[in-house]
Amino acid sequence: MISRIFDVLTRRIDGPLMAALALTLALGLTVVYSASGGSSVDRAFAQGRNLALAIFALWLFAQIHPQMLMRLAVPVYLSGLALLVGVALFGEVRNGARRWLNLGVTVVQPSEIMKIGVPLVLAWYFHRREEGLRMRDFAIAAIVLAIPVGLIVRQPDLGTALLIFASGFFVIFLAGLSWRVLGSVAVAGAVSLPFLWSMLHDYQRKRVLTLLDPMEDPLGAGYHIIQSTIAIGSGGILGKGWLNGTQAQLDFVPERSTDFILAVFGEEFGLIGNVVLIVLYMLIIARGMMIAANASTVFSRLIAGAITLTFFTYAFVNMGMVSGILPVVGVPLPMISYGGTALLSILIGFGILMSISTHKQLVSS
Repeated sequence: MISRIFDVLTRRIDGPLMAALALTLALGLTVVYSASGGSSVDRAFAQGRNLALAIFALWLFAQIHPQMLMRLAVPVYLSGLALLVGVALFGEVRNGARRWLNLGVTVVQPSEIMKIGVPLVLAWYFHRREEGLRMRDFAIAAIVLAIPVGLIVRQPDLGTALLIFASGFFVIFLAGLSWRVLGSVAVAGAVSLPFLWSMLHDYQRKRVLTLLDPMEDPLGAGYHIIQSTIAIGSGGILGKGWLNGTQAQLDFVPERSTDFILAVFGEEFGLIGNVVLIVLYMLIIARGMMIAANASTVFSRLIAGAITLTFFTYAFVNMGMVSGILPVVGVPLPMISYGGTALLSILIGFGILMSISTHKQLVSS
């Protein structure tokens, strides 16, 4: 009986990937407890509940055949797009941002749906045209990507827009976008920087300027970066020990259980702890790229590669933000930061990776 239950629970689960994920998630739960201060038990319990739901979603998506995922790509994308339009027209405003839509029975944040919907639909699109890709196909894919990204930027939610853009861009790049075109786009982007700068909100421009000189406003816009770098530096090589980080425990580090949890981790576990975390991330990324390389179809290869590289973007942007080499954009540290929606979308992505890894054959659709 027990062996049968174990077989059901581990069916379609990629062992090496799940082992690396489990270690990272356990580490995250430990740090969330430490970073939560006076509400440690309640916050850790809530994160444990989020984790249970996300792991169930991972298992569920691992059971879905990639062919079914391909069939769901267009409906998921169109549903998410309709909800984003609904947010623009009828969305709730919280803290100056219109990101949520009240559906009566629940309140949803449609941008989270697009983290999965955009790479799915683009992978489906290129799979259907694998025999003879033309430049027109890449242009259409760029439009499919630009529409949701533009709607999310307007909310404004630059962090989520960046992640969705990255997930879509990776699909387009892996589909065979030439380096010549990529270079032309980069040059065009550089030329348009003054125009893009004028489109940013005041607080977004201030974040960029603060990156260049955080001491210009040490108690305002520069406070986050200054305190996080102090915390990471004070951890030294070995760290101050779990629950013993002074910057975090004395409430100097802002958003210490969410976006800036790496500062808490670095202070308590030091350079060695940071290296361990980076190694775990590298193992996850390496396994994801192996799954992508061994995928049997264009759809599986593109979606696996995009999920893996988007996870890398999550980690790189957060670590760069907390260490002061990138602007603050509100991206959580994957599987470490407190929160349910980001954790759910990340583990759904890994569930899709496991589906691709364990389902060996994808019938053309």
